[in-house]
Amino acid sequence: MRAFEDPERWDAVARHYEETAHPFTARFAEAALARVPLDARSRVLDVAAGTGALARAAARTGAQVLATDFSPGMVARIAAAGLQNVEARVMDGQALALPDGAFDAVFSIFGVIMFPDWRRGLSEMARVTRPGGTGVVATWRDEGAASFLLLGRIRRTLFPERAGLPMPEAVRALSTPQDFARELVAAGYRDPEIAVVVHDYVLDVAALADPETVFGLSPDWTGLGAADQAAVVAEARRMAAGQASLRIPSTALVAVARR
Repeated sequence: MRAFEDPERWDAVARHYEETAHPFTARFAEAALARVPLDARSRVLDVAAGTGALARAAARTGAQVLATDFSPGMVARIAAAGLQNVEARVMDGQALALPDGAFDAVFSIFGVIMFPDWRRGLSEMARVTRPGGTGVVATWRDEGAASFLLLGRIRRTLFPERAGLPMPEAVRALSTPQDFARELVAAGYRDPEIAVVVHDYVLDVAALADPETVFGLSPDWTGLGAADQAAVVAEARRMAAGQASLRIPSTALVAVARR
């Protein structure tokens, strides 16, 4: 089992993820929400919600939101936010325990792309979207984003002979708008529109004093020895060239389709 397919790993990093990854992924969640009109009558599902970047943003529209994730630790972080119109449940996105056509809008922001059977995940999203409703999926481009992207680049510079862990299959399969649109149609959606969304991940160089807070979510970091980790930190500082922060442009594809 790959690390990102293990709910216990996500349980272990849930609080750290909420503090570090959540604020960045929330920017892409907002971009996705801007493409779908929601109001207090809307029924929204967030699949593989993580700590709820999309769910919490959708709740601000007044919509009734159900956030699901296979990690109890992630679900607990969503529930701890205490939002009255957000329900959080532990659930496998490859087999949603939900009725057909139950939601007006179904989102997965960098979630379904992590599934072992991501095509099944897309089909499940389409199944629970009402006819005429909307499905929204966000995926990273091939090399990932944020600190994962930075770490991959540094590893290729320092350790070119060592292969890092590959990105999930879906990230590679959905890396062009044409491929992404085709898979959404195969899953049961129609008329997909794919937008390219880019945000800079801004790394405060001071955070490298505790590199676990920067790279600790990545198995490519935890698999390095202490000397190699120190070399990675030194290279990140060199890349910053004496500046207080390091900007890493991160590219996502955000797809909106009708049911």
